Amino acid sequence: MAVPVYLNPFVLPVAPVTPERHGTLDLYLPDAPEPRPAVVFVHGGPVPAELRPTPRDWPVYQGYGSLAADRGLVGVTVDHRLHDPASYPLAAADVAAAVETARTDPRVAADRIAIWFFSGGGPLLADWLRTPPDWLRCVAATYPVLGPLDPTVDARFTPVEAVAGAGALPMVLTRVGLEHEQIARTVEAFVAAARTARSPLTIIDVPNGRHGFDMLDPTVESRQAVEQAFDAVAALLA
Repeated sequence: MAVPVYLNPFVLPVAPVTPERHGTLDLYLPDAPEPRPAVVFVHGGPVPAELRPTPRDWPVYQGYGSLAADRGLVGVTVDHRLHDPASYPLAAADVAAAVETARTDPRVAADRIAIWFFSGGGPLLADWLRTPPDWLRCVAATYPVLGPLDPTVDARFTPVEAVAGAGALPMVLTRVGLEHEQIARTVEAFVAAARTARSPLTIIDVPNGRHGFDMLDPTVESRQAVEQAFDAVAALLA
């Protein structure tokens, strides 16, 4: 029986860190005596409610969480309720609650937070772009959906439009050269809108990468792209 794609290994070798589990949230903690900045990783979807393991137990997100801890940051993963296109409001509430829970942990520097979105979780970026809080140091998005693909999705979740309100909030975008055509169009529109808004946008291109390259394409290019994106986020949190 074939292994599901989402159970493929993370493309970047990293020493695994065992997270602390708090309900639907996992904390990957560095060995540090003082509060550290945190990166909240927001998985894609929709993901069926009955799917097991849930996204925070997929190797790719365990990898990102462990990478954060290895680099002296707190990695945060969360299982949110994006189970169908109508569930973005539920998922948004779950992500906001996870961010607040992380910020109140005494081991987290509450004023140095990054939120990193993946794939179909990209529309959840909109709320944070529209009115970014002052403690949000940056946002990141990897092979994200950044515009409407399904007419049933609430128009609130349209990063292409929301980026006009992002102001000086730094953004790190990882885009793949072999992206699905519909998704690629949303990314192109988002980049154009960010340029128009004069938003600080760092783009990391993976020319030969597919959607999900960080679990599909174990290449030097993939590993470099993950490291470049992480380095960019870490620098903005420093």
